[in-house]
Amino acid sequence: MKRRTLLLQGLFAAGIALSMTPAFAQEHYPSRPVETIVPWGPGGGADQLARLTSKLVEPILKTSFPVVNVPGATGATGMTKLLSGQADGYSMAVYIADTNALLAGPSPRWKMSDLQPIAVMMQVPSFLFVAENSPIKDWAQFEKEARAKPNTLKVATLGFGSVDDMTLSYLASKGIKVVEVPYAKPSERYVSVIGGHVDALYEQAGDVRQFIVNKQIRPIIMFGKERLPAFKDVPTSHELGYDITLPQFRSFVVKAGTPADRVKLLSDTMAKIAAEPEYRKFLEEQYAAKDSFIPADKAEAFLQAQLVDMKAAQAAAKKP
Repeated sequence: MKRRTLLLQGLFAAGIALSMTPAFAQEHYPSRPVETIVPWGPGGGADQLARLTSKLVEPILKTSFPVVNVPGATGATGMTKLLSGQADGYSMAVYIADTNALLAGPSPRWKMSDLQPIAVMMQVPSFLFVAENSPIKDWAQFEKEARAKPNTLKVATLGFGSVDDMTLSYLASKGIKVVEVPYAKPSERYVSVIGGHVDALYEQAGDVRQFIVNKQIRPIIMFGKERLPAFKDVPTSHELGYDITLPQFRSFVVKAGTPADRVKLLSDTMAKIAAEPEYRKFLEEQYAAKDSFIPADKAEAFLQAQLVDMKAAQAAAKKP
């Protein structure tokens, strides 16, 4: 009788343990909307990516992917929202090079190990743009003025601690010193150079495509190694002798600890989206690399490699 009682107690305890197992370990996924956090304001490149992928992924996974803009602190505010939630796959965030750059700073708010990459979706170079009617005709003139009159020319950027900031710090170490003017809202940053509030804009060409097409702004330098066919007359940083590229990338991440099967489902779905004609057209319009996509199992190594490059750029900027 005693043995039977102990057996029943054991089965009862096991039942309680099973009932306490997290619900998301058993439920069909996704069974409810998956929030997509954009750590930037509406209208920018990260926001465009989120809204397009949400549109394309919804019919595949048969649930909604609402986009929520949470700007602030070079992406840190949005990342805090992601990391304060559960690791259940019902919240993911757009993670870009500028936010990754915060990990190279003196006191980052999170670690790479706190994140689980889903996929890298875009890889694009950055430029410096001036207004079409700017008295600065090309990079040679911009460089000459920046050297002759340090900290006079103003450049609009995404924010301090970003890739923009790192690139300008590197140029300053080479004697090209400018004043950085951060704009949290993409729309304000884009028009700042057109309105004459700044002398130049650090940005990716796809994000300001309409202003390029309408001949309101023009690029004077591309940060990269090889010229793009669409901008064949624009010199690259490497050909000018500046060892700085720090390409912009845009990816999706979830909180570390998210079940592996959910990570794989999201990554596989993003792979399907990356192959769709509408998305490939988007990459072309953004002047992004055709082979931008990197799946979850390789994305973490990519992000780590980018972080190494960022730290190297910081070290180079500090050299006398």
